[in-house]
Amino acid sequence: MLSDLAWRGLVADVTSLPELDAHLRGASRLVYCGFDPTADSLHVGSLLPLLALRRVQQGGHRPIVLIGGGTGLIGDPSGKAGERQLNPADLVAEWADRLRRQVEPFFDFDGPRAAVLANNYEWLSRLEVIPFLRDIGKHFAVGGMLARESVRARMGAGISYTEFSYQVLQAYDFLELHRRLGCTVQIGGTDQWGNITAGTDLIRRIESQAAFGLTLPLVTKTDGTKFGKTEAGTIWLDARKTSPYEMYQFWLNTSDADVATYLRYFTFLERGAVEDLAAAVRTSPERREAQRVLAREVTALVHGAPALREAEEITRALFSGDLEALTEPQLAQACEGMPRTLLTEADLGTLSLVELLTRVGLAESKRRGRELIAAGAVHLNGLPVREAEARVSRESARYGRYLVVRKGKKTYHLALLP
Repeated sequence: MLSDLAWRGLVADVTSLPELDAHLRGASRLVYCGFDPTADSLHVGSLLPLLALRRVQQGGHRPIVLIGGGTGLIGDPSGKAGERQLNPADLVAEWADRLRRQVEPFFDFDGPRAAVLANNYEWLSRLEVIPFLRDIGKHFAVGGMLARESVRARMGAGISYTEFSYQVLQAYDFLELHRRLGCTVQIGGTDQWGNITAGTDLIRRIESQAAFGLTLPLVTKTDGTKFGKTEAGTIWLDARKTSPYEMYQFWLNTSDADVATYLRYFTFLERGAVEDLAAAVRTSPERREAQRVLAREVTALVHGAPALREAEEITRALFSGDLEALTEPQLAQACEGMPRTLLTEADLGTLSLVELLTRVGLAESKRRGRELIAAGAVHLNGLPVREAEARVSRESARYGRYLVVRKGKKTYHLALLP
């Protein structure tokens, strides 16, 4: 398993690589990763540790998915410039339940390698202050806690005791899973290194047993922009927040410089297949074969084969201009990432198409709008606009509501009728 992770570039830090390798080769182990419910869905960046846990299961070990229903009430300072907003307990509990249902399809919960799904609220909510400080707190030196990167980075702006204590709670999670299930390995992002090693140290001090930690690299983009963000916002795993079509397009738009890395990170393709696709990027970049494979693989992993087929149908329809082929739900999904303008009943029969172009910001003036129409650069619902003075109507709208305006080849805007 470690050799596959290493080839994929998924090993950033490890407590002791030779010892961890021997430990994993010696028997089937329990490996955990935690996910705090800081929103009602995981985002695309969470896929890296989630799929790493799936690789753990495929490698013959048992993954533990720990939902942070308890730690989510505290707030992890890692990677944050300021204090997190504390969310109401009932909201965190609702989000924790959503995350539980979201991660379940990624794992097999039957057989000898059955995954475990746990929520740390179960034990953290039962802790008593005095016993916890006596039995657990005494093992944490304040100097060491202050030296953690997640804390040091916040010393200038300030950090509350609430967030300062987060590393103790995460370490206690590791100890609790070790005691309950025999968990010996924790994985997480590079920002979790201090929290992970706090847990391995705690197990060594209290249980006198070895425990291991491994971190995954930060996902970056070669152009310097933030991974997992588009102009429309964050890419979420929940289809209600980011549609399968938007997910598909996100991966399809991966740059040539990044696609081979993402194929290793986010797919289960074998080494030979990834190397062949990387070679295709070098020899025939215009075909974007690697990007299509990446988009298919990840969309199917997250949303399933039927959603992938629908995303591909939408992509083909938009590319060809054949919007007539789309059902109303498919058209709605295609439009989710587009900028939109809401029209009114008063616009029906009065607003001309050239005025529509200026209204939605695709032309700076009516004169420019007429020039674009005359040049054949404007399409409405996939059909070229011929008459600049034609009026907006229910009949011209798909399903009586949708007016998809396209300028050039790639600039879309949705005008939506009430």
